[in-house]
Amino acid sequence: MAPSRRTALAALAGSALAPRLARGAKKATAFALIGDRYHNSDYIRAGLTRNIAKDLGVSIDFCDETSNLNAETLDGYEMLIVLRDGMIWPDGYPDESSNAAWVATGKPKLEFDPPTPPAGGKPAFWMKPPQGKAVRQFVDNGGSALFLHNVTHVGLTDPDFRHVLGAAYAGHPPIRRFKVKVKNANHPITKGVRDFLITDEQHYMEYDKDPKHVFLETVNEDGLPYRNQGTTAPAGWSYDYGKGRVCYLSPGHMLSVLWNPEYTKLQQNAVRWLRRKA
Repeated sequence: MAPSRRTALAALAGSALAPRLARGAKKATAFALIGDRYHNSDYIRAGLTRNIAKDLGVSIDFCDETSNLNAETLDGYEMLIVLRDGMIWPDGYPDESSNAAWVATGKPKLEFDPPTPPAGGKPAFWMKPPQGKAVRQFVDNGGSALFLHNVTHVGLTDPDFRHVLGAAYAGHPPIRRFKVKVKNANHPITKGVRDFLITDEQHYMEYDKDPKHVFLETVNEDGLPYRNQGTTAPAGWSYDYGKGRVCYLSPGHMLSVLWNPEYTKLQQNAVRWLRRKA
């Protein structure tokens, strides 16, 4: 393949996960920071593109580069969407156990000639104080934030971000089935939504805000607790924050979960509520 064509294809592929930041260009409605070691950007982009971008006509700039979450980037967007944890792995992974090919090939013995240098395998938190302040100012000044799934892990790393999100990660059991239950059927985000069963990561968290804001919970109806956290966890909440609005929804480890019909309703209702169109 000619170098010029390779360069063009590489640029095209990269554009799928880069925000449109051209000077003078009108930004999309939402900026979405997605993807981490355990949550591939592709399924998140596929899920949210259908549920939000296509079905609701909300344009989204997807990005998986954490440094792009800053005040300059957020300026001009209406909404922030985040589905990723608080870690990056600058020295590589300790092993390839989270790699899809590793599972598909039955965990083979890894052999290389010449040997690949060993990875450091230590994670680092990516969010810096100016980034947390940027998110807080963005919402406080009238922006909206849709936080999904494992973003509570970012709540462990920065006080300003945690203040906006309203929670911090407390862990999750292995993937297993549980029920998502509506706690407040009168909330605009739960309108037309019934309880539903999914197989997913049931996330637990330390919830900081008023319990009245919680409209959804997850329940392991098989009676299986997580450590000392019991069988039930908050799964959805929303509130006004300054001039803006915040919503969190906890399911979302797999595309099949994002596209569950009842969960699709929740995501779409949440976007309408955040945009004050509900």
